[in-house]
Amino acid sequence: MSWRSLTRLAPGRILRLPSPTVRLRLTLLYSGLFLVSGVTLLGTTYLLFRNSTGVDLILPTETRGGLHGISQNPEVLHQLSQRYVESLERHRHGLHEGLIQSGIALAILTVVSIALGWLVAGRVLRPLRTITATTRQISEHNLNQRLALSGPSDELKDLADTVDGLLARLEAHVAGQQRFAANASHELRTPLAIIRTLLEVARKDANGASEDLVERLYEVNTRAIDLTEALLLLSRTDQHAFATERLDLSLIVEEATETLLAIAEQRGITIETSGETTLTIGSHALLLQMTTNLVQNAIVHNLPAEGALWVTTHLDADSVELTVESTGEQLAPNLVSTLIEPFQRGTERTRSHHEGVGLGLAIVKSITEAHDGTLVLTPRATGGLRVTVRLPAVARSSPADD
Repeated sequence: MSWRSLTRLAPGRILRLPSPTVRLRLTLLYSGLFLVSGVTLLGTTYLLFRNSTGVDLILPTETRGGLHGISQNPEVLHQLSQRYVESLERHRHGLHEGLIQSGIALAILTVVSIALGWLVAGRVLRPLRTITATTRQISEHNLNQRLALSGPSDELKDLADTVDGLLARLEAHVAGQQRFAANASHELRTPLAIIRTLLEVARKDANGASEDLVERLYEVNTRAIDLTEALLLLSRTDQHAFATERLDLSLIVEEATETLLAIAEQRGITIETSGETTLTIGSHALLLQMTTNLVQNAIVHNLPAEGALWVTTHLDADSVELTVESTGEQLAPNLVSTLIEPFQRGTERTRSHHEGVGLGLAIVKSITEAHDGTLVLTPRATGGLRVTVRLPAVARSSPADD
């Protein structure tokens, strides 16, 4: 009968090996090290005793003439030879018995070491089991729960603290996504509700839709489209789904300001641009959108009359800097820190039909982070806002120039 036939007949649980858990592996490691050390010590001790010890030959007191007399007396020589052989045999037997007894003691201690290793490994891995059990209980509904592992500052404590930090970041991310989804739903619901109301009015109008009604529908529908496109752009930048190329940020500033110049002149706002060639790597469309959002935000939330904004570019050793500074009303620092959140607008700031969908600075932040840059918002002492974007610079001698 083959081995495969036996395995089919035998119960599965008999042939199933223990699960190779970390505790089992640590136990086998501890016991294996103890066994190897014990065998090495036992073998070394045996060799040392065998080489350093021997049999002492004691001459009978009645023997005359010393060794010369013994050599001349065959009977005495035979007795001494027999006595030496017996002593040597007893010596070898003692070493053999000692080796056997030491091996038995080593085997017993190995079994004991396995038991102690199992207990010690369980003790060492107890915090890890606590981490695993607690982590399994955490879901999106209780992300505020933390491991809070106590004990000495060791590798397991560092692991628990790292997991707690990860949970904190995950909780903040999920909360932000929930706020974003709620705000996006609210912002989309508003124009859709207006469109439905206008359509109901048009349906009840026996004379057909008036020109004002059609114009109102067009404006609301345009706002809904702009909001949808802004959400798609925000998702695109968050996923880094764009191609990059070598760009001059100062040229992008000129393009963005020329596009919005008519709106600024209509509101009586002056735009001043200055700076130097600032080379970076990124997406032209996204960086143009970022700059346009910054300039448009500075126009919309400026003074109602005789406002101004300044757009500058600056090159450092390893970064390029885009600064958009505008006049406006006084802004509290705690309000400025919330302006980059989606759908957040300063309640005291000037409103107009150009104010957008509340995603301007959120998109700027997303595009900046997607290009490995930083975004800083600072209130001006005389009123208004200063926005600084820093992106990685490209050296003029870069291979990208080719």
